[in-house]
Amino acid sequence: MAETAHAPGTSPSETARPVPFRGGGFAPRPRKWVGLAVFVALIALAEWGTRAGWISALTLPRPSDVLETFVQLYESGLLFRHLVPSLTRLIVGAAIGVGIGISLGILIGLFSHVRAGLVPLVAAIFPIPKIALLPLFVIWFGIDEASKYALIAFGTFTPMVVATYGAVDNVDRTLIRMGQSFGLSWVSIVRKIVLPGAMPGILSGLRISLAIAIILLVAAEMLGASHGIGAYILEAGSLYDLERLFAGVVILSVLGVTVSAGIGLVERRLLAWRS
Repeated sequence: MAETAHAPGTSPSETARPVPFRGGGFAPRPRKWVGLAVFVALIALAEWGTRAGWISALTLPRPSDVLETFVQLYESGLLFRHLVPSLTRLIVGAAIGVGIGISLGILIGLFSHVRAGLVPLVAAIFPIPKIALLPLFVIWFGIDEASKYALIAFGTFTPMVVATYGAVDNVDRTLIRMGQSFGLSWVSIVRKIVLPGAMPGILSGLRISLAIAIILLVAAEMLGASHGIGAYILEAGSLYDLERLFAGVVILSVLGVTVSAGIGLVERRLLAWRS
């Protein structure tokens, strides 16, 4: 795209010159293979370092041995025996915490009385380390699944509330006043202006909350769980079996990448209006 500029009193043929288009930029472009290349390079470096003796086998196992352990875990059926309970706890706990967090965050952002009553409460409980409350949840809900659901839900609830009402607050007030000037009802303004405008912040909070949920999942499964990725990692660590321990860490990493990719897909669908 280019435009032409003319000096006063001169013909277009004498002064015509292209003007470069400067309206681009500030829009991330996907680079599909860069991230994969970084992972491959790090794994190759670790493999080379362990084989050459630059990295001690007591501190970092060979990636090839970890891969072999992962294959054995899959073939023996232990992978799904540990993965299915972890996914169930993660989905149920995060769904409860995120659902309640988004709902209360929207209410805080829209209603002054709700904001006055709940913001101090949220500010008081937000800095509390959620892992430190695990023994308390065990006392309240028992050592079975309910305490694990409660810990994950509580851990995802507070960041989701803060992200949601902050996103509602950051919606452009000019758009809201424009909707009012066109005679839109309160419900229409919330549905067509406030919620779409707050969606980027809500999804960013969701990405952070689900990462916290995975961390709390591992902590919860290390206490009173016979199956789960956290229990598998705890058992491998107690036996100082680094190959199994790193296999569990890889599973968590893949789970985190999968969750992030899923949120990215949702963002592309819900926020297509920004492009």
